[in-house]
Amino acid sequence: MSLLIIVALPFFGALLPGLMNSAGRSACAGVTFAVSLAAFIGLLTNLPMVLAGEVVMARVDWMPALGLNFTLMLDGLGFFFALLILGIGLLIIAYARHYLSRDDNMGEFFTYLLLFQGAMVGIVLSDNILLLLVFWELTSLSSFLLIGYWKHLPEGRQGARMALMVTGMGGLSMIGGMVILGQIVGSYDLSVILQNRDLIQADPLYVPALILILLGCFTKSAQFPFHFWLPHAMAAPTPVSAYLHSATMVKAGIFLMARMWPVLSGTPEWFYIVTSAGLITMVLGAVIALFKHDLKALLAFSTVSHLGLITMLLGTGTAFGAMAAVFHILNHATFKAALFMSAGIIDHETHTRDIRRLGGLRKLMPVTFVIVTISALSMAGIPLLNGFLSKEMMLEAAHDTVLFGPHWLVPALATVGSLFSAAYCFRLIDHVFLGPVRNDYPAKPHDPGAGMWIPPAILVVLVVMIGVAPFLAEPFVKLVTASVLGGAAALPEAHIKIWHGPVPALFLSLTAIAGGLFMLALFKPALRLWDATPRPEAKTIFDSLVEAIAKLSRAIILPLHNGAFTRYAALAAVVIIAAGFHAWSTGSVGAATRTVQTAGPVAIAGWLMLVAATAGMVLMHRNRLLSLILIGIVGLMVSVGFVFFSAPDLAMTQFTVEVVTIVLLLLALNFLPNITPVESTVLRRVRDTGVAVAGGLATFALTYYYLLRDAVGTPISEFHLANSYKGGGGTNVVNVILVDFRGFDTYGEIIVLGIAALLIYALTETLLDGPVRARLLNRLPDQPRAGDVHPMMMVVLTRVLMPIVLLVGFYIFWRGHNAPGGGFIAGLIVSIGFVMQYMASGFTWTSSRLRYPYHGVIGAGVLIAGLTGIGSWLVGKPFLTSDFTYVRIPPFDKFELATAALFDLGVFLAVVGAVMLSLESFSRLARRAHASDSEHPMDIDPSREGPSSNATRTVKQGG
Repeated sequence: MSLLIIVALPFFGALLPGLMNSAGRSACAGVTFAVSLAAFIGLLTNLPMVLAGEVVMARVDWMPALGLNFTLMLDGLGFFFALLILGIGLLIIAYARHYLSRDDNMGEFFTYLLLFQGAMVGIVLSDNILLLLVFWELTSLSSFLLIGYWKHLPEGRQGARMALMVTGMGGLSMIGGMVILGQIVGSYDLSVILQNRDLIQADPLYVPALILILLGCFTKSAQFPFHFWLPHAMAAPTPVSAYLHSATMVKAGIFLMARMWPVLSGTPEWFYIVTSAGLITMVLGAVIALFKHDLKALLAFSTVSHLGLITMLLGTGTAFGAMAAVFHILNHATFKAALFMSAGIIDHETHTRDIRRLGGLRKLMPVTFVIVTISALSMAGIPLLNGFLSKEMMLEAAHDTVLFGPHWLVPALATVGSLFSAAYCFRLIDHVFLGPVRNDYPAKPHDPGAGMWIPPAILVVLVVMIGVAPFLAEPFVKLVTASVLGGAAALPEAHIKIWHGPVPALFLSLTAIAGGLFMLALFKPALRLWDATPRPEAKTIFDSLVEAIAKLSRAIILPLHNGAFTRYAALAAVVIIAAGFHAWSTGSVGAATRTVQTAGPVAIAGWLMLVAATAGMVLMHRNRLLSLILIGIVGLMVSVGFVFFSAPDLAMTQFTVEVVTIVLLLLALNFLPNITPVESTVLRRVRDTGVAVAGGLATFALTYYYLLRDAVGTPISEFHLANSYKGGGGTNVVNVILVDFRGFDTYGEIIVLGIAALLIYALTETLLDGPVRARLLNRLPDQPRAGDVHPMMMVVLTRVLMPIVLLVGFYIFWRGHNAPGGGFIAGLIVSIGFVMQYMASGFTWTSSRLRYPYHGVIGAGVLIAGLTGIGSWLVGKPFLTSDFTYVRIPPFDKFELATAALFDLGVFLAVVGAVMLSLESFSRLARRAHASDSEHPMDIDPSREGPSSNATRTVKQGG
């Protein structure tokens, strides 16, 4: 299966759980399981090539000019992590189906889970570092949704915010580091970067890039001092915790360190930073975990400790350390996912995670006891379980590592970390399952149904299998290690086996196990000492830091951002004018290369009208209606100016925009006083006048001097003129720019236009349902309304004009690619036709004939435009690249078909929908403010005709 499909499946599959939500919990979980299973099977189809040492590639050009391409790479390392993500993901889905209660929204949960799964698979398969960064941030966003899934829990919301803030800040720093690497190498493709170790490490920007990338890795993988966010993420549902702590999220940072190992490791900077952070995190996490009473908190800090262990191994910079790290990643994923799911079982059945309220569960929950015991003993490093094997390799690597001088420092700290790790594992078994059965459990404990214990049991089978027969895992571990090394070091000759003889690692391991049992025996006095010892709390420090930053931000922002638009405009104008003046005074202006043309009487007359309208608007701006009329005059004169300078497309756009906006603004002004009160002082008006005059003079000077000089270099217009027909298939350069050369800009603009219309609609809904409703109902018009609300001449005229307007809009739409016109102008013209119907016949009559909701029209427009752009990918071209051809259908002459027409159709629908939704919103306000208008045109109700009169007229105000 193609790598593109494997990555895309979870994202497209995320649409299904919500749709299946109403079909039941099993259907919702089943479709999620099927999507993950399809991706898992697709991944396995590439296993033969990976085992043969091949690197599977897939590539789709996205934004090649920026170096951002959808390039995927599957090697041993990528396959290993994708296998963990999808494989354990299947078990988590099956477990979550039985864990979540009936009150939990299954569709929402599995949607978030698939989005998160897709983002993680995207990270481990990305070959382009910019694409990797996109997926990296998607994991932060989707994990935020998962951690905060239980929105009713304050700790869930806080944990989600903390995770997003910490990992988000790390992601920002990593962006900088990755961009530096790309600039050093000259490519953003990982496959190219990984081949340039010497070039990268010799560059003076290597250290800044290393630090920035490690910040991203450390924050994501909860390394000291960023370890505090991960335990607070335990407020998420247990399936989320199990997934995050075993195979995803926190492993993303580990993966990236392993992926970048060939080019970043082997230097003193890498060794000291990574090894030190790993050792501190390993010991600190283990110590804290021992004294936690919450089951998930204990496991969360144990995850922090083991992530530190893996980081320390990668930091050694040796091939053996890398191999040990790979092996422990596998082992940790198996026993930690099993432990978290088991903690969820205990919580689910006993209604508590507090170890102090548990004990004696061995007899009441025997299946869970077996699963937890095997998993915990593996995490403690007991022989014949997989955790023992990788722990032995870790201690051996630590024994051979020298940090900061003393030879004993690293092995001593590694042993201490292993000792506390064994201690909290023994405590987990002893305090939860051993001892007498209690009679004060919050709920009667018992083993759950098979649906909850089978997923962790499958992982426990792997724990035992790898521990008893490590030779089964060794070839795969070495395959993955070879991918990590990437040719920077030779594959170690070491073998994974249970007995290595009386080596130093064995004695260190025995010391850790014995010390763990000793710590368990002394747990109560150790706990009292721990509680009595003053120590800094990372969360408290974090909260204080956030509060200090917020306080400083408020002190800076609030005096500036006080809601006064005039202040914002004045500050912005002053800064722009000052910057322009500085550039003007320090730069040089060449001699004029053009002469001033003589203006004719028409141009002078138009200019005088424009100046008069602008000056009148400034002087009489407090009269809102008069200001609106003057603004319309200014817009119309600008349209005339476009015609004068041979820009018909711009003229048509400006004219139609003026008509639509004037009508909408008139409706809006209907709810505002006609006269704006005087709110500014004389001094402020003098200041604003000075700023406005300075800005106007600066703009005039810049325009005057620019028009008298030829452009430096070749104007971009020449490129558009030369390539409009050849590249876009159209002779109307303006339209080709909008739908092809700058189609992405246009796509963004119609999205913004649709959002603006939806916001107007939402604001209207708020006004109609809020305290303003009574004021609208009691508001009287400023002047008496005309008795003829829907004039007959207006109604008849608009009915006659409507088909003509539609025909003109249709004509303007189809001619747009080769003559003035296009989807935007056609949409405005058709909107004007609908506006005329509203004005003539009223809201009620017009809306009763509405067949399609305007929200849907906007959505359809954006969707059609987006799908048209995506279609370019199917033929290997960048997003929104148009294509065209000529066809002949007898008896018609040959004519052109262009994909740009579909994009223009999307623009057309978005414009019509946005304008009409805004008009409908204002009309609903108007209808609520006054008596409802007639349901019949010309205020004539045919049903009330009688013998005494030809027609009975019902005149009502409004509309």
